[in-house]
Amino acid sequence: MNKLSYILFFVFGILLFPVAVSAQVDFNAAPDDDLGNVSDEFQELFYEALKEKAIENYDKAINALQKCIEMDDSRSILYFELGKNYNKLKNFGAAEDALKEAVSKEPDNEWYLDELYESYAQQKDYDKAIKTIKQLVKYHPDYKEDLASLYVRTKKYKEAIRVLDDLDEEIGTSDERDRLRNQIYNVTGQKKQQIKNLEARVDENPDAEKNYLALIFRYSESNDTKKAFETAKKLLEVHPESQLVHLALYKFYLDDNDAEMAIKSMKVVLSSRQIKPEAKLKVLTDFVTFVGKNPEYEKDLVDITSLVSESAADAKTFIEIAQYYLANDDKASAIGYYVKAQAIEPDNFGILRNIILLHIDLKEFDKAEQKSSEGLEKYPSQPVLYLINGVALNQLEKFNDAIETLEIGLDYIIDDAKMEADFYKQLSKAYTGLNNLAKAKTFSDKAIKLEIPN
Repeated sequence: MNKLSYILFFVFGILLFPVAVSAQVDFNAAPDDDLGNVSDEFQELFYEALKEKAIENYDKAINALQKCIEMDDSRSILYFELGKNYNKLKNFGAAEDALKEAVSKEPDNEWYLDELYESYAQQKDYDKAIKTIKQLVKYHPDYKEDLASLYVRTKKYKEAIRVLDDLDEEIGTSDERDRLRNQIYNVTGQKKQQIKNLEARVDENPDAEKNYLALIFRYSESNDTKKAFETAKKLLEVHPESQLVHLALYKFYLDDNDAEMAIKSMKVVLSSRQIKPEAKLKVLTDFVTFVGKNPEYEKDLVDITSLVSESAADAKTFIEIAQYYLANDDKASAIGYYVKAQAIEPDNFGILRNIILLHIDLKEFDKAEQKSSEGLEKYPSQPVLYLINGVALNQLEKFNDAIETLEIGLDYIIDDAKMEADFYKQLSKAYTGLNNLAKAKTFSDKAIKLEIPN
């Protein structure tokens, strides 16, 4: 997937998840359970079955219903209730037999057909489910969506598209059906048909923003940048307040070497509350790369990062900016953005380590000593913090404190000869500061021994 498609994927929601099969029966109505003229015994058994089913004693409910059938097997409601109980017990073979008997006695009873459909769906017997749901479609058009899903499951993609087209024409488009439609297009590789469908939607409903966005995404995915750019500009004419369109526009402007317009679009993206953090981060990464090649726009980067701050960016965003400043050897600015990242992710050890190391590089040893000491309270088994703390203490000429922290840290080193050598060097430096030259040489020799290749 190309870079632009990656960004649009997050925001436009063109995600390809299967649609779940679910029954659509109207439960505002009730099945006809008027028993008519029956004996007291029959009636008691029937309502006993209903009571046992309500408290999930399905076996007892089945026994009561079977006794009713022995007394009078002409009533369809008995087989319907029997099928429901079997379904609850996942005895689908018996459920199917009972429900088919109910349907044979009342072929147009929606409740019976729906329960039979549910039984087939649970068994994943999609061919029989399709046959049953076709009978249900005449009661509720909503069943057509289930029918389309079943066609997809059985790889009858043409039939599924036909059903989706009918539904779109009858009741308009929906996000759920669009996801199913896109799943079909992706499985079958019908990219041209997919684009043709979206082009028709834009023509039929030129005010619908989501149609333009979907079409831009598909053009970009097909590497038709020219049409994608044209569609994005057309959307901006129709909806000048659109924020999502700038996810596409900034990249097109960059590719077109129109830096001023690209920056305007980036500012819209990074200050938007509609656009997801993942997409913002990708835009910011592109902008950092762009400024790296065109340093005259660094002021715009500073302006944009302030917009990001105002819109509560995630830690990754600030880390990305910090790394930009590091690449440009601006360590002071890098620390500032690492600190912002740390405010969002206070338990991120990597951010803490980077901040302290930058303080060392900037010779801000007081800050390095303070932050590494605070870090050791939180991460008492991290040897690198003991090492950094020791370095800072040596620079501050607190040699006894340096020796104490370095000796503790040595116990936490596991199979890291380079780090161990660094500890010995700092211990040698601390003992030199105390004018204990014998000890200093001992640790210096240990460091040299570890650094000599075997």
